[in-house]
Amino acid sequence: MKTKKILFSVALAVSALNAFAGVTESKDDDKGKTSRLMFGGYGEAVYSRNFFSDNYLRYTDAKNYRDESHGRFDLPHVVFFVGYDFGKGWSMGSEIEIEHGGTESAVEIEAEEAGEYESEVERGGEVALEQFWLQKSFGRPFNIRLGHIIVPVGATNMHHMPTEFFGVYRPEGENTIIPCTWHETGISLWGISNKWRYEVMLVAGLDSDRFSRLNWIQGGAGSPYEFKIGNAVAGAFRIDNFSVKGLRLSVSGYVGNSFSNTLSRSKKEKFKNVKGTVAIGSFDFGYNDHNWILRGSFDYGRLSDAQLISEYNMSMSKNSPSPKQAVASDAIAGGFEAGYDIFSQFEKTRKQKLYIFGRYDYYDSMYRTKGLKYEYCGRHRIAGGLNYYPISDIVIKGEYSIGLLKSQYNDEPSISVGVAYSGLFTK
Repeated sequence: MKTKKILFSVALAVSALNAFAGVTESKDDDKGKTSRLMFGGYGEAVYSRNFFSDNYLRYTDAKNYRDESHGRFDLPHVVFFVGYDFGKGWSMGSEIEIEHGGTESAVEIEAEEAGEYESEVERGGEVALEQFWLQKSFGRPFNIRLGHIIVPVGATNMHHMPTEFFGVYRPEGENTIIPCTWHETGISLWGISNKWRYEVMLVAGLDSDRFSRLNWIQGGAGSPYEFKIGNAVAGAFRIDNFSVKGLRLSVSGYVGNSFSNTLSRSKKEKFKNVKGTVAIGSFDFGYNDHNWILRGSFDYGRLSDAQLISEYNMSMSKNSPSPKQAVASDAIAGGFEAGYDIFSQFEKTRKQKLYIFGRYDYYDSMYRTKGLKYEYCGRHRIAGGLNYYPISDIVIKGEYSIGLLKSQYNDEPSISVGVAYSGLFTK
């Protein structure tokens, strides 16, 4: 794969950094060598049988919802990305994500209701523009990207393609307390020097009235409006090191105010000095060598003025699109997974891979609160299963998992299977 294609595969997919071979300013005479247009994507189709209730009362009235179960088919993510190399170091990237099958609606004449027009929602889901940026590359050490970009805080945001984690779904801890995939509009400076990669960025801040119990600050990255409120901006960074063969060590972080980024700011004196500063620190690693894959991450988040923000959010109008829930001052997530390639021991199957894996997570979206108890928000999760790669870009997954909650709640076991792909479609 040529350098230009590697640039696009990394920049658009925001992953595979340990295979990153370099970035060079594109030359006009490259036209005859490779296509300037890049097209690729990834997708997942899954089925889960959950041996626990999905009723909204399952935590507040756990004893009456012990023996229920339910099954679900889903298309968690289907993503298409398009990139173009304009030459002289200028490039463009875009990514459209369809979650849970997208949305479908229709208008029809209802024969049984006097011929009235009726609008129906036929499918729930989301369609989002996750990336759209222009980039100027000055070489490996320095690149400038402007537009709508991925915020690479935590392991999952940087490595979110389905071929980059063992579970049928994305790692549950990070995927609960922070946005995954986290995308914001802003500016990013990034580069590679020897065994190091760095990225620093300035992006739109979070919206505190979108915070919630079960997902901490996750909802604050979205907007129910036709625009993203820009009263506050935030900073983020990531540093990766590849000094040891097969090993990646990474730290990342985020800090920014959130209370001023709400659409309807309060004029009450008690909220005058509320900032709602969100600070997140993360460490993650990945090891891929000797037929083993090991991955792990730890994330800790802090929200200032959480008690006043909770009070403000819970007093919002019932017509507000916000959750209107309390939020914790601290949230935590940690996880580790290990897999071994069984096929590596057999000569005839070495071109394919079959990983047997185990994973452990602990997370709590209400880790620290003042005067509030939501103990079902914290849990341990244990999972194990198989990942079969007939080729590197396709994986078939199966796993058993169980969420272990405190004794007054019901544990949450499930069996899931899925198939996924990721890769570039152009050469």
